Amino acid sequence: MSAKKTTKKKAAKKAPAKKAAAKKAVKTPAKKGPAKKAVKKVLPSTEAITKAAYMIYKSRLERGLPGDHATDWLEAERSLTKG
Repeated sequence: MSAKKTTKKKAAKKAPAKKAAAKKAVKTPAKKGPAKKAVKKVLPSTEAITKAAYMIYKSRLERGLPGDHATDWLEAERSLTKG
C-alpha cells in the first residue's frame, strides 16, 4: 500500500507544474508601438495672454455678451495653448 501512496503523491506534485506551464504559455507580451516623443509644452507669455484677453473682451462687448475679465483671461490662455 505504501507504493500506491507514493505514486499518488508524485502525480499530485506534477499536476500543478503542468498548470503553471500552461498559464505561462497563455500570457504573451503585448506588442508595443513606436515610442512616443516627449512634447515640450510651451506656455504663452503673460503679455501675449493679456493682449488676447483684451481682444476677447472687445469682441464680447461688441456682441453684447455677458462675461468678466477672469473668463476672458481663461479663454485667452486656452486659445493660445491650443495653437
